[in-house]
Amino acid sequence: MSKKFIRLQRDGAIATLTIDRPEKRNAITNEMMEEIERVARSFSQDEQTRAIIIRAEGNDFSVGADLSQPRFQGDPQSMLMRRRGLEQGGLMMRALQEIHQPTICAIKGVSTGGGACIPTACDFRIAADTTRAGYGEVKMGINLMWNAVPVCVNLIGPARAKRMIMSGKLFKALTLLEWGFVDEVVPVDKLDETARTWAEEYTALPPIAVQMIKRSINKYTAALDNAIMHMDADQWLLAAQSEDMKEAVSAFFEKRKPSYTGR
Repeated sequence: MSKKFIRLQRDGAIATLTIDRPEKRNAITNEMMEEIERVARSFSQDEQTRAIIIRAEGNDFSVGADLSQPRFQGDPQSMLMRRRGLEQGGLMMRALQEIHQPTICAIKGVSTGGGACIPTACDFRIAADTTRAGYGEVKMGINLMWNAVPVCVNLIGPARAKRMIMSGKLFKALTLLEWGFVDEVVPVDKLDETARTWAEEYTALPPIAVQMIKRSINKYTAALDNAIMHMDADQWLLAAQSEDMKEAVSAFFEKRKPSYTGR
């Protein structure tokens, strides 16, 4: 299988999935999400891998959605096909969450929007001290989708989730650690080494028990997620028709401050 935006490496019982689009600060496209989903699903047939590290090349984990994609630029597709395309993020998130093996995400630099969603789909998050993470969708006049809202709430609670998602701000690594969004903060030059140490801890444990426990906890905490959040893609389609969303995209490319009107 050809992979354009990710690399997959294996070293003994540890696999490492690297997001590899540093020239675009690892901005996320539908094609990238499809690749991540396929690789995540492939681990269900992998008996040898016992832990998976998810990391990114370059200075940033990911700046979120690539705003040059058609859906931000007047997508010519029918409403039907646009709606189907919007399901890809949720499919990727579920594929990551449903990986049987423990997953450790190594975050550095900016991790925003979809770039903050991917780490929350993992079991554990190690952040470099350079990390700043948040959800910038609100500043684009759109909602957070991919069924990512309840995942964030489960990690840090409703009040802090509102601060992250409603403000669009980026929060520093030590704040994220205090809130429980990340599990450990380390110097950036120790990030990969620390993620490896966490992975080695879980590879040394009985894989059947570890994977059963993980799935039980995930099932319990996410029991109602899909039922409650099934409309988040439809909310995005509605928000994408607003003048505020068009203004936000224009302001981004014109490098100016947007002016929102609520229209």
